[in-house]
Amino acid sequence: MKSSIWKFLPFVRPYWGRVAWAVAQVFLITGFELMKPWPLKVVIDNVLGNQPLDFSLTAGWSTAALLSLACVSLVVISLVGGLLTVLHNYTTIGVGQRMVNDLRGALYAHLQRLSLAFHGRQKVGDLMYRVTADSFAVQTMVMNGLLPIASALVLMGGMLFVLIPLDPLLTVLSLTVVPPLFMLIALFNRKISDLATEVRDNESVVYSLVQWAMSAMKVVQAFTKEEEEYRRFMGASRASLGSTLRLYSWQTLYSAIVNGVIATGTALVVYVGARSVMTGTLTVGQLIVFISYLAQLYVPINQITQSWGLIAGARIGARRCFEILETEPDLKDGTKDFPEGRAKGEVAWKDVTFRYREDMSVLRGIDLTIPAGTKVAIIGSTGAGKSTMLSLLPRFFDPSTGVVSIDGVDVREYQIKSLRQQIGMVLQPPMIFPLSVRDNIAYGRPEATEEEVIQAAKLARIHDRVMAMAQGYDTPVGEAAQTLSEGEKQRLTIARAILRDAAILILDEPTSALDVETEALVMEGIERLTEGRTTFIIAHRLSTVRSADIILVLRDGVIAEKGSFSELIRQNGIFAELYNGKFLGLTQEAE
Repeated sequence: MKSSIWKFLPFVRPYWGRVAWAVAQVFLITGFELMKPWPLKVVIDNVLGNQPLDFSLTAGWSTAALLSLACVSLVVISLVGGLLTVLHNYTTIGVGQRMVNDLRGALYAHLQRLSLAFHGRQKVGDLMYRVTADSFAVQTMVMNGLLPIASALVLMGGMLFVLIPLDPLLTVLSLTVVPPLFMLIALFNRKISDLATEVRDNESVVYSLVQWAMSAMKVVQAFTKEEEEYRRFMGASRASLGSTLRLYSWQTLYSAIVNGVIATGTALVVYVGARSVMTGTLTVGQLIVFISYLAQLYVPINQITQSWGLIAGARIGARRCFEILETEPDLKDGTKDFPEGRAKGEVAWKDVTFRYREDMSVLRGIDLTIPAGTKVAIIGSTGAGKSTMLSLLPRFFDPSTGVVSIDGVDVREYQIKSLRQQIGMVLQPPMIFPLSVRDNIAYGRPEATEEEVIQAAKLARIHDRVMAMAQGYDTPVGEAAQTLSEGEKQRLTIARAILRDAAILILDEPTSALDVETEALVMEGIERLTEGRTTFIIAHRLSTVRSADIILVLRDGVIAEKGSFSELIRQNGIFAELYNGKFLGLTQEAE
């Protein structure tokens, strides 16, 4: 637990001033809490018991005046104490929420720095839960745990300072509950922590199932798997709620036993105190004050035990957050930038191999140099390594062995941000954001002018469709872009790549969702886009392949054939077989 709290210090440090103000409020609140029983003592001993009040300012006051003073004091003390409590809660909640926001930001930013290999190993729902729910651990541990414990210790110390002079014996008796309470903490802490871990893990499963089902709704409905997915979700939900019920049951049992121990201590003090009043060694007013303080003394003791339980549960969320924050990025950032901010576009793979796992080789011995400005078409069956090979350029992954270079420099030496700014991409499936049409096109270059956005849309043959929308380029695109056809989504991503104006282009089947007529129009725009740029096109259509300067045929992770269209046809090899229709994957609709 100490290590978790220590790790949270960077998130607390910016708010030391506010935390210090919250601590000062604790002392003020404690002072007013300590004053609460004394007006009642004045009423019992000095008004009703006619005992003289040892306070010079009230010398000679009538009992009616003392009664009025005591009643007004009760109201003022309660009112001021209540207002201070409201201010204290506002301060602590505000600081806690700021720290949660900072932790969420750190988690979100770090997740974006981690590689696609990391994200491929994780469940999206679990990461969502860590960012949105586990991040509250910093507020729970610091503001709802440590600060209340500090507040309780201050209040308890103040009460002991008052109680010991009143009756040392009763004070010692009242503290006999402390050792059993800390034994309960030790006994229950491990069980509550284990159950809290189980709850968070099960909740993460629910998040993951919902996220997956929503993103795969078309597949679920297409294969009529609604009932099966419903049963899967309900099973996970029941498991999550069951673990939550067990956690609450143990926490309730813990609270019940704590309250029983405290009640035992109270009964012991009342018994001994009542006998002291009967023997005349203690006045009724003093006993009332002591019992009032005793109730308040047990409040901080109970608060310590409850806060300790909160910290135990929050520690699990903290561990899950720091598992992310302490994950080292697979991709170490380089230091170099491109001369004059732009790449020339020469690309090379030197003896490159890549494997996702030790026993699964995807690329083997890739040796290839592409001059700047060359258009390269890459074909091959599914799983041949086409997308993986091109993913090494923007460093979505790093090669297992070998070097990928741009302009003669290992891409690992470049700053990742600078490197990726040199590459425009049209990926599959087309990714459309829940933003306006303009913002979608300008996503990679938000500073682009209106004219540049429109020109890119025209080249991608999507301008007319946009202008037919209700708000034109300001039209919001819904979640998952359900208002657009697959072809329109693809043309938007092409417009995005055109506007990026990068030195290197990666086009992953850029016309796969287009009809033949639209493809011909879009290809005109792509031809203009690729002029003077190094372009890699993963394609299955002959119209795309025929215009390439170099065609690469990948098979089982190696470059099986390389050459121009006419050269590969003359070789009568794999490409010629694909061209002649002996294998699926290369179609000639646009020929």
